[in-house]
Amino acid sequence: MPTVQDLARVLERAAPLAYQESYDNAGLQCGDPQMEVRGVLIALDCTPAVVDEAVRRGCNVVVAHHPLIFKPLKRLTGANEVEQTLLKAIRHEVALYAAHTNLDNVRHGVNRKLADKLGLTNLRILDPKPGLLAKLITYVPLAHTEAVLQALYRAGAGQVGDYSGCSFRTEGTGTFTPGAGTDPFIGRQDKPETVREERVEVLLPLHLQHTALRALRQAHPYEEVAYEIIRLENTTQDVGAGMIGDLPEALSPREFRQRLKQALGVPVVKHTEFEGPIKKVAVCGGAGSFLIGKARAAGADAYVTGDLKYHEYFASEGRLLLCDVGHFESEQFTGEIFRDLLMGNFGSTFALLIAETLTNPVRYDF
Repeated sequence: MPTVQDLARVLERAAPLAYQESYDNAGLQCGDPQMEVRGVLIALDCTPAVVDEAVRRGCNVVVAHHPLIFKPLKRLTGANEVEQTLLKAIRHEVALYAAHTNLDNVRHGVNRKLADKLGLTNLRILDPKPGLLAKLITYVPLAHTEAVLQALYRAGAGQVGDYSGCSFRTEGTGTFTPGAGTDPFIGRQDKPETVREERVEVLLPLHLQHTALRALRQAHPYEEVAYEIIRLENTTQDVGAGMIGDLPEALSPREFRQRLKQALGVPVVKHTEFEGPIKKVAVCGGAGSFLIGKARAAGADAYVTGDLKYHEYFASEGRLLLCDVGHFESEQFTGEIFRDLLMGNFGSTFALLIAETLTNPVRYDF
């Protein structure tokens, strides 16, 4: 049976912990990594009622979007709901895992799901993150280039958007003199050697640096492997906040708000006044006021998010339709991401259930 650690590896391949925001606390929050998974309950939030449901339905893992633990705990006495949830999970041996802003920030994460629900096309990250990439350069004898490249690709290098196996190769001449005590793959000790080599360059996510270097050393024939790692300021279109795309056809603001209500099943949409047609739409699940300026700059006609404050509505400056559909409502389909990801990797190895417990604390009267 797969373990909690196996489950975490799958989730973190799709949404690496390195992509979470500095304030966040994603990952395994409670439980034994070596515990075998009998069943997984998927929820947006982890509450005492969600843990009760997990136990009742035979699940010993809860996978949630929002982390239960955001701040360090100084004691565990059940004094508040966070502590009560943890105590209940520990008592019933239920592991708690969260994928939060790391799942927000990946291309096929929370914002892609929201954009898909609204029927947007031509999608791209609204605010791509810089500084997450490096260039790895190494030098390989000609006959071994392909083997080294394949090892680097398997380690996560050479990926550019939807293109895999990306590299640049330049043929040249390598020179070296093996010293005393060496065991050279080519040449002899104390004799200068000249070898036809290829300079190989690949892009590499920084958080995979150690994995890629280990793969390089294992696949490279040389006793001493020459390489360079150069950090890049390039943005990556695969990682960042929000998403922007196009509606199939332009809608009036009223028609667009109706589309929001129908697609998201929301009873109300808080919004600004805007008179122009709605064609280009930006989205950000959860609390997305920090991207209003980015949405304007990207030419969005509408921006859909949650948790907007009164004064933040003025930031639209009359240039776009600002729509607050609610925090829970904008992230309510996140469970589908977890379900599809785990089902695709583990199949029917264990029970995989969507929580029936409603965790949205907000209610509406009409």
